[in-house]
Amino acid sequence: MILRKQHRVLVFGITGKQGTFWGAEMLKYGTKVVGGVNPRKAGQVHLGVPVYASASQAAQDMEFDTALFFVPPAACKQATIDACEAGAKVVICLTEHIPVQDVMEMVAIARLNGTQIIGPNTAGMVTPGEAFAGIMPGFNEKVFKEGSIGVISRSGSLGTLVCLNLVQRGFGQSAFYGIGGDPIIGTNTREALKHLNEDPKTKAIVICGEIGGSAEEEAADYAVTISKPVVAFIAGKSSPKGKKMGHAGAIVSGNSGSYKAKRDYLEKKGIKVADIPSQIPDLLLALN
Repeated sequence: MILRKQHRVLVFGITGKQGTFWGAEMLKYGTKVVGGVNPRKAGQVHLGVPVYASASQAAQDMEFDTALFFVPPAACKQATIDACEAGAKVVICLTEHIPVQDVMEMVAIARLNGTQIIGPNTAGMVTPGEAFAGIMPGFNEKVFKEGSIGVISRSGSLGTLVCLNLVQRGFGQSAFYGIGGDPIIGTNTREALKHLNEDPKTKAIVICGEIGGSAEEEAADYAVTISKPVVAFIAGKSSPKGKKMGHAGAIVSGNSGSYKAKRDYLEKKGIKVADIPSQIPDLLLALN
């Protein structure tokens, strides 16, 4: 799934501070935020859209296909059950520090209902010129503009920096895919790469990876089977072994998941890897 202007978004936690700020920015940008969920404020109108006690209640009044979570960790599992049973095709979970057991159940519930989870601990999704959902500054023209480069990132801040570097060098993005930085996520790098490969607007793809896990290596195995060029940057070059760095998924055990192991594997598969994010535009220019 790539977020489009026609997608109808139901925002859990829309009345909170973050939900209010980002909900207003999404509406201003053109994202179709059709309603919100907060059991304590059901029946109210907030940001010009109705607030419901649950997604199931909202589904009785309107159609929506995407659920966006601004909710506490302990509430995410029940929110996922509610959204999936109400017919959401996509759940974008911004929340971090969700118990691992809950995340496992969330992913299982989503699969049983045919729902795609993006996150947890994602910064969201942006399709410049169409819509954004989450906490990425899709409205900032210095960071996001329409173009043909798809960007996948485990980190929101790193993804923002890479997108800024692209725009500064004359590139634009077809879509930004924040997959999240937790050890267990609903949509991994390989799956996001597949979605971008199937997108006709995307001509080249940037993977912003991190140490820890094997997501980038699995994506590299898929990248060699597609015709669209892929370049990458891996964060965590100077990180010590066995120490979590920022994201819960960014931890190296032995040589597995280390910077060197990831970079060597990607380069072995023919993927150019930048030393620093600002070199990514040069790698893309060199493709022509």
